[in-house]
Amino acid sequence: MTGRIFIMVAIANHLIVACWITFLVYWFISAQRVKPVAEKQSLSSAQAHRIPVGLGWWMLIYWRFPPPLNQELIPRSHWTLLIGAAICVYGLWVTIWARRTLAGNWSSDVTFKQGHELVRTGPYRFARHPIYTGLLMMCLGTAIANGQLHCCLAIAVVTVGFWIKLSQEERLLLRHFPDDYPTYQKQVKALVPFIL
Repeated sequence: MTGRIFIMVAIANHLIVACWITFLVYWFISAQRVKPVAEKQSLSSAQAHRIPVGLGWWMLIYWRFPPPLNQELIPRSHWTLLIGAAICVYGLWVTIWARRTLAGNWSSDVTFKQGHELVRTGPYRFARHPIYTGLLMMCLGTAIANGQLHCCLAIAVVTVGFWIKLSQEERLLLRHFPDDYPTYQKQVKALVPFIL
């Protein structure tokens, strides 16, 4: 590996780590500026999505898995690291854009806020749950850069957790916006613009 490629690989690795740290710091700071809660889900309902999402993220970042989970599915190269880092950065941008657009309506759990608004601007024009879209892109970028089986499985587990959560959010929003939300569902896909 030439010195130039080594530097590119090091930058890509550090960039992925920096994306996740930026995400966590931004989420912690922005969580301080949200509207008061009017309706909150039960603890058991919250655990239905928290457990798979937490398990998936652990599978994504833990690196000492035994065989066959440590099997390399995507050969590591400077190209896979750079592609993974680029996808991770783009996913971070999508999550921050979506979080800023949602503003005080955001919550880490399924809640309905006082003065809650149905947001359909910014990235919400393209996906009803763009924060999850961005986070899944960050997971995908990390998995491509790592290349091991456990990271690919992690994406599936996190996707299941997000699908459970978005289904819970959809039921809540349908109840509170019975006229507007069904129309929004018909116009905009849940996670992947124009597809899913």
